[in-house]
Amino acid sequence: MTGSEIPPSFRLAYVPGVTPTKWVRIWNERLPEIPLTLVAVTAAEASDVLRGGGADAGFVRLPIDRTDLSAIPLYTETTVVVIPKDHIAAAVDEVSAEDLADEIVLHPLDDTLDWERPPGRPANERPATTADAVELVAAGVGLLVVPQSLARLHHRKDLTYRPVTGAPESRVALSWPEDATTDMVEDFIGIVRGRTVNSSRGRTPTPPQPKQRKRPDAGDARRKPAAGKSGGKSPRGGSGGPKGGKRGKPRGRS
Repeated sequence: MTGSEIPPSFRLAYVPGVTPTKWVRIWNERLPEIPLTLVAVTAAEASDVLRGGGADAGFVRLPIDRTDLSAIPLYTETTVVVIPKDHIAAAVDEVSAEDLADEIVLHPLDDTLDWERPPGRPANERPATTADAVELVAAGVGLLVVPQSLARLHHRKDLTYRPVTGAPESRVALSWPEDATTDMVEDFIGIVRGRTVNSSRGRTPTPPQPKQRKRPDAGDARRKPAAGKSGGKSPRGGSGGPKGGKRGKPRGRS
């Protein structure tokens, strides 16, 4: 390898709450010669990382500016409220956004839900991060509404969560720069979409096996007779008429 040759690699960005383990495992099985590097990014910086070339593709939270980014929506998360285990809402299966009207609901600066108007009463200050907001919930300062994956990511033994109806939901998508749809990006799209390794859209299908020449049957090996020549026996059992045979004597005249 010369100094100018850079071995291929694939950089995959992902936002908090997304677990890319399954897709990374499939990539390593199918393309072991191309290492995949994970790049952890915040939801707010994910688009800029992709545009700036910091990653080849990434799992992002919608909405994003699609002016120069392609995106394939993958799934929508349930929205939940994080509460102390002794909170009254812990006794029910779910709550509505209206049920939180009298509660202090924390709205961190890295909030990923597209609220028209956040529920509940606002706190005096907005926490900088979701992690900070979770600490405040544990301290009894307020409640927090987030996608379920973030509630799981910041799980604490003294906290629990319940689904919230009537609240925005977070959609997760696979995104990449439009002008950089490389073969490796196509490979990863195929993995995320569940294509098999032999899919016609993939870049690494099993190569077709060369066809084996059929052996001719014994009968096929016989050469056909040339035009005008008889290749079979005559109906009388001869092989094309008498050859050098005796001619019969003419009958005498009476």
